[in-house]
Amino acid sequence: MPDEQPQTVGGRAYWRGHLHGAEVIAVLSGIGKVAAATTATALIERFGVQRIVFTGVAGGLAPGVRVGDVVVAHRFLQHDMDASPLFPRHEVPGYARSRFDADVALTAALRQASERVLHALPAQLDEGVRAEFHLQTPRCHQGLLISGDRFVSTTAESDALRKILPDALAVEMEGAAFAQVCHDYGVPLAVVRTISDRADDAAHVDFPRFLREVASRYSAAIVEALLLQR
Repeated sequence: MPDEQPQTVGGRAYWRGHLHGAEVIAVLSGIGKVAAATTATALIERFGVQRIVFTGVAGGLAPGVRVGDVVVAHRFLQHDMDASPLFPRHEVPGYARSRFDADVALTAALRQASERVLHALPAQLDEGVRAEFHLQTPRCHQGLLISGDRFVSTTAESDALRKILPDALAVEMEGAAFAQVCHDYGVPLAVVRTISDRADDAAHVDFPRFLREVASRYSAAIVEALLLQR
């Protein structure tokens, strides 16, 4: 952002400025649900944001969700939430629910932006990068995104998640925390994740390179497309 100015809150740098004509606060959430909840709360309480768009990477779970695809979340669940026998597994105490919804209108706009980017951007990636990460024709998936405070990187773990949550598309570590905070404050949320691996025994890819050469370019292009279609 040409006019960006940083402000440190809770040890994180929040960058205020304008991007494609929109007033924006940009921040790295930090890894894990606690860091995500802290960041989401600061965005709302300190900066008064009116909507939140979250981008990042995730591990694919559902069949057909491949590396280089994107997942636009319609709902969120914490796969490691278990207050049983007091509450059913996955139910968040005090809410009588396990799943939190993304904002319908903002998510539809994010899906349109994502699909527009997927038609053009992958062909612009370096051929060596496409080969290294076995990138194919990317697809945009929509549905359940699950979050937990562990990095899922074994076939046994991903198989277990698929067994108990067969409709889960992908797994990551922050989305459900953002969703719960945004639910509490009534702030619209939309989340898009680039699939970096299949959350299995082959998940140990060069993440810094994937983030730099693939995911960050997806995120930047999708956010640009979203802001330009306002």
